[in-house]
Amino acid sequence: MARKYWLMKSEPFEFSIDDLISRKNGTTYWEGIRNYQARNFMRDNMQVGDGAFFYHSRVNPLAVVGTMNIACEPYPDPSQFDPDSKYFDPKSTKDNPRWMLVDVTFTAKFDPPVTRDQIKQTPGLEDMMVIQKGSRLSIQPVTEQEWQIIHQLAGVEPK
Repeated sequence: MARKYWLMKSEPFEFSIDDLISRKNGTTYWEGIRNYQARNFMRDNMQVGDGAFFYHSRVNPLAVVGTMNIACEPYPDPSQFDPDSKYFDPKSTKDNPRWMLVDVTFTAKFDPPVTRDQIKQTPGLEDMMVIQKGSRLSIQPVTEQEWQIIHQLAGVEPK
C-alpha cells in the first residue's frame, strides 16, 4: 500500500515535539483521541511507516513544528479504562474498546516551524484541512503534495 500522510495536533503545554524527542528512541504513544472521525482515520487508515506532521495547537503561533512516523498498528488506548485518567470512558470495555492510539517516532524538528499563516499564504496548500474554517480535528489527512510543500517551506528533505 502507498504511504499516507497525516497532521496530528497537540497542545504543547500538554505534549510538545520536544517531549517526543526526549522519549526513549523518540517514540511514544499518541493518546487521548476522543473524536470519532479522528479515531476512524487512525483506526481504519493509518499504517506503519506513514508520515505525520506534528502540529502545535492552541499557542501562538499555530504551526507545524516537525515530523514523525507511525510506528505501529492502532491498538486500544489504555487510558479509556483508567478511572483516574482524564481520558477515561465508562462506556468503553476491554472487549469492545471505543478509542485507539498509535505509537509515533520522531523524525525531524522544523526550525523555524511552518506557521499556519504561512500555510494559508502558500499556493498548493489552500485545501489543507488545518486551515479550513471550523476544522478542529486532531488527526487530519494530508496529501503527498501538501507533505512536499510543507517540507520545502521548512527547508527540510522529506523523510
